[in-house]
Amino acid sequence: MSAADMGYDAVMAKKGEVMKSSVGIDYDAFKTGPVSFDYEGMMTKTGYDLERVFEIQSETAVGNTPLVELKNITALVRAVSNPGKGGRIFVKDEAQNPSGSFKDRRASVSIYEAWKKGYPGVSAATSGNYGAAVASQAAKKGLPAIIVQEAFDGRGIAQPEIAEKTRACEAYGAEVIRLSVGPELFYVFLLILIETGYFNASLYTPFSVLGIETLGFEVAKEIKEREGRFPDVVVATHAGGGNVTGTGRGLIKAGASDTKLVAASVDLSGLHMASDTDFNRKSFTTGHTGFGIPFATWPDRADVPKNAARPLRYMDRFVTVTQGEVFYITQALAELEGMERGPAGNTSLAAAFAVAREMGEDEIVVVQETEYTGAGKHPIAQLNLAKRMGIEVRRGNPKENVPGVRIVIPEDPSQIKAVDVDLERLRKSYYKNALESIEDREKITDDEIRFLAEDTKTTPDCVREAVGLK
Repeated sequence: MSAADMGYDAVMAKKGEVMKSSVGIDYDAFKTGPVSFDYEGMMTKTGYDLERVFEIQSETAVGNTPLVELKNITALVRAVSNPGKGGRIFVKDEAQNPSGSFKDRRASVSIYEAWKKGYPGVSAATSGNYGAAVASQAAKKGLPAIIVQEAFDGRGIAQPEIAEKTRACEAYGAEVIRLSVGPELFYVFLLILIETGYFNASLYTPFSVLGIETLGFEVAKEIKEREGRFPDVVVATHAGGGNVTGTGRGLIKAGASDTKLVAASVDLSGLHMASDTDFNRKSFTTGHTGFGIPFATWPDRADVPKNAARPLRYMDRFVTVTQGEVFYITQALAELEGMERGPAGNTSLAAAFAVAREMGEDEIVVVQETEYTGAGKHPIAQLNLAKRMGIEVRRGNPKENVPGVRIVIPEDPSQIKAVDVDLERLRKSYYKNALESIEDREKITDDEIRFLAEDTKTTPDCVREAVGLK
């Protein structure tokens, strides 16, 4: 390949071709219109049903993690709730997976697919736990792995949580390419796929989302076996949408269609994820609104042509919590339940704490994941970086929290509140993004309207009204 062929414009022009060869999916075959596509057909065409995914995951010790009732946290909820209020909180301890998070479920099917199809290795662009999961599952299959991370700001200051994940990836034998924040990540990732012929273990393929279905299924099945009924509420940390999507699909496949699925993100409003200035002004690298909002309102902004992670199809409610509230609940989990876990799962736990206060004492809420913690993922490392970046850190009312300016850790658990995100507003943003390429709205077909309704868990009439069609 010549130098000209490896230039930015030349490589980006090959995106579609590279994605098709590196994932093995002909996305064009599922297109049914300018916006719509056969979503369920794309998921089914992979050939992996729920039973097969369970078999694949059992071969690499993924899944079947403990379900733990947090009796002391529940008691704390009831101590600050109105009489008769305070639902029982359970947590699915996904930190017990091989690399320490639910991302092992997500990586397992992708790595199996790469191994089955004879790819020489796997690669993923991720700064989160997923990189460690890909590296771990690849190690089990004897495949080399390359992980591409955004790890530094322009001054070379590393985000400690990402540094911890670099260490984990390298421990599992992966090569890690660390970049500063900026648009070159996707270009570098494409170059790697072209030069190596590796499988693209994207977070957004059907393989990735199918792997998470077992998590939702296990949560529903295990609560049903223990309590004789399905959970009333499941809370899932929301970032790129795969966690909510896979969990929602698993709950439905278990028969728990009436269980409410609540998405939870850390509020980082006002901070730009691609900004060099803001990169180290956020104390969370995932599970925040910087990913959660854009991926909900336009899922196909992903690194594959059609994203299998479509969170608005499955979420019943979307709430945010503050960084300080997550730090508080992280310490509470350690001190009251003897479980020291990382920030992503504890984002859901902070939200579940607030949601449980609204529920009756006989109702059940499940936090569907925990993640491992380590030096860079610990609150002390994150708060030290925040102070170094000039961010005020103090105790007080979390309502005074300002992302990138001030982290306020609650003085009292009664101060933990979940703030609702307006789902109708998200849906309207989604429609605007989806229909941007269609100039004449009158030419939108009924099939397109039905797809938009399914993709946003609403009705065709609601879509027509929202986009101004009779």
